Amino acid sequence: MVHGAGMDRTVWSQQTRYLAHHGFSAMAVDLPGHGDSSGELLSTVDEMADWLAGLIRALDLGPVRLVGHSMGCLIALETAARHGDVTERLVLMGAAAAMPVHPDLLGAAKRNEILAPQLMTAWAHGTRAHIAGNPTPGLWMRSGCQALLERAADGVIYNDLFACSSYEAGDIAGQVKCPITVIVGSEDKMTPPKATAQLVAGFSEVELLHLEGIGHMMMLEAPDQIREMMLKALQ
Repeated sequence: MVHGAGMDRTVWSQQTRYLAHHGFSAMAVDLPGHGDSSGELLSTVDEMADWLAGLIRALDLGPVRLVGHSMGCLIALETAARHGDVTERLVLMGAAAAMPVHPDLLGAAKRNEILAPQLMTAWAHGTRAHIAGNPTPGLWMRSGCQALLERAADGVIYNDLFACSSYEAGDIAGQVKCPITVIVGSEDKMTPPKATAQLVAGFSEVELLHLEGIGHMMMLEAPDQIREMMLKALQ
């Protein structure tokens, strides 16, 4: 499982144990410079895909079923296109052919301002998640997501957002030969359904699933539904 911009493996905490209990060897990675992963930040999606393929080969895991969210979708797609021998299926959440980033957000991220995680958090959640919606009683979903982004080291958010804004997935969609499941939230403002549909049109073998009333952070906003969708897609 591959996380999105500025985040780390903990965004998959609602899914990893569930999949493990259903017979999968589930692993959520920290990209270099994220979470507990050491190493220099990788500045392009291509570099991240090569790193991921190298990790899969080093651990002798392939071929694997890759799950990606947001930037993680781009990495999973590029990995499947460049390293088809290590991938056998993709599950993508919050995916689009292009992920442009507003210059104001890029500027705030480049200056390491707290405004960057604030803007990302506000934009990433659906209506219900702005009010409550955390499956754990007493916790506010938005604040947890913002705290995760604020933990990122200086330069991480800008690095990732710039990588996303510089990448076009549409060109490689036709090169991905493995089966793909794409999950889209009806209230996703970062990768809206229309943008997801443009990407899906380029795939040769794809299943498109919809979540009503859910935003970009779907694995946090709708963990039960996402777990069930993932399990069905991965089996």
